[in-house]
Amino acid sequence: MNNLDYGIIGNCQSAALISKTGSLDWCCLPEFDSSSVFAKLLDENIGGSFSFSVSEKYVISQNYLENTCILVTTFASEEGVFELHDFMPRYLKEHDKHHNPPEIIRYLKRVSGEPKFRVNYNPKLEYAIAETVAYIKEDFIVNLTNVEEFDTLFLYTDFNKEAVLNGEEITLKNDGYFLVGYNEKILKLTLQKIQLELERTKVYWLNWMELTPKYKKYNEEIARSAMTLKLLSYDKTGAVLAAATTSLPETIGEVRNWDYRFCWIRDASMVVKVVSKLGHREIAQRYLKFIIDLIPDKGEKLQIMYGINKEKTLTEKTLHHLSGYKNSKPVRIGNAAYSQKQNDIYGILMDVIHQQVTNFSIDIDNGENLWTITKGIVWVVSNHWKEADKGIWEFREEDRHFTFSKVLCWVAIDKAIKVAEIFNKQHKMNKWKVLEAAIKSDIHENAWNDEVKAFTQSYGSKEMDASVLLMEPYGFIDAKDPKYVSTVKAIGKELNNDGLLYRYKIKDDFGLPSSSFTICTFWYINALYKIGEEKKARKQFDQLLSYSNHLGLFSEDIDFKTKRLLGNFPQAYSHLALIETAINLSNITDEEMMMEEVFS
Repeated sequence: MNNLDYGIIGNCQSAALISKTGSLDWCCLPEFDSSSVFAKLLDENIGGSFSFSVSEKYVISQNYLENTCILVTTFASEEGVFELHDFMPRYLKEHDKHHNPPEIIRYLKRVSGEPKFRVNYNPKLEYAIAETVAYIKEDFIVNLTNVEEFDTLFLYTDFNKEAVLNGEEITLKNDGYFLVGYNEKILKLTLQKIQLELERTKVYWLNWMELTPKYKKYNEEIARSAMTLKLLSYDKTGAVLAAATTSLPETIGEVRNWDYRFCWIRDASMVVKVVSKLGHREIAQRYLKFIIDLIPDKGEKLQIMYGINKEKTLTEKTLHHLSGYKNSKPVRIGNAAYSQKQNDIYGILMDVIHQQVTNFSIDIDNGENLWTITKGIVWVVSNHWKEADKGIWEFREEDRHFTFSKVLCWVAIDKAIKVAEIFNKQHKMNKWKVLEAAIKSDIHENAWNDEVKAFTQSYGSKEMDASVLLMEPYGFIDAKDPKYVSTVKAIGKELNNDGLLYRYKIKDDFGLPSSSFTICTFWYINALYKIGEEKKARKQFDQLLSYSNHLGLFSEDIDFKTKRLLGNFPQAYSHLALIETAINLSNITDEEMMMEEVFS
């Protein structure tokens, strides 16, 4: 078993993870970063879940309804077949407002016979920190905790409530439903209303996917990744989450466990850039508003990350009472990395601003805001680009002069010059070009190591780092430049491990990583494609795709030996890189592949 064989459902307010056997093992309500109501993912004994038990005679399979985020788990045996349709409602209402309440609908569709099942409904509110008790009321079951914090959760169903709560055997003779909600319903629920919610949600996703272009290859993978990125966007503020979970370990039994339910400027900006390319402009527009709202003062420096409701302080705490995923402690909420200095975020944000100004119509107010932010970014970069920082990998110890950070400082100025050109700000362009040239010269002089024939992780080091591969996509260097080709080959030789890449091989704050950071392998495959090694790129890409879970989803990391998925899940970073790589490789025709084989 992959161990992260989960599907994600959501509605851009929150999300839930459901196992391949239909067990709801992770959900936070009412929002992504609220406390959990189901957390079996982080503690099998006390975390809480909502599952269906059937006899061993049943074969269970799972898939998404095509081009939707509706997850279907099928239970089939000789006595009967039923489908469990899991989704969180989302669809357009009047005035372009979305209906996306904090609730999960589990619709049971009888397909044939008289299938039998038992319900195991066991929510544990507030991260299961205290006892959760259940009460049966006339219209619903309510679960409540009030020892440490007060919280409630409501379950609506057309099955017998006592039978549900007591885990008694239920025979499915007609379709039925469960609705798990954070709020008590005002209007009475019926099966017909639930079916209508299902159909409206299905139509929403089909319409959303209609905007996504089709490619020569990999359309299925691109579609699933695009929908996953959409699920990790937060309607209310425009924030984009790094992942839907906290504390899933990078390595089983170790302590690299972090809360990813926040908006990293780097990850979110990369997501927005990719999703915009797919034609989904509304995500980009909301995200830019999120950024504009975060920068009230012209001199204020950007944090590397924020809470999804624009919180600037993300205090890190440990939940000692939870045993952790596969007993990998600690379980953390909050993230102390918010206070780190990472100079690369300015270039990544400037890249998105440039894309929006270039490709999409910008009204005067928005344009003036973005121009103010552009000038602010240049001011910060010009004053701080020579300083060391924590780098893209968030080393918690010493600061260094990381090559990636320096390259992205150059990107910030390069894109700012292009924006100045669009806005016809000639004086700024001339001034900034001097700074751009100085940063570029500094990188060529200090990041290139003649001994190893590569741009290295940091100034003066010999160490390889996968992030350096991004020098080409960000326009710093041409793909056919001998220095870049040599760097790609050196990184492949040093960091490639059975088709998966290390981020780096030096020991960090927690020792040598034993899992591959998924996005690094996508970067490497892209780099191979760019330097003309298409056959090798396609082969490694297809191999990497085979490591996804049964639904095509990726987490943050992949174990080198077992190829099991590790780290927070699903990971926005991994899926945005999958889309970029798939689009590039879909441009290679089979005829070109055959020609390369003939001449190789």
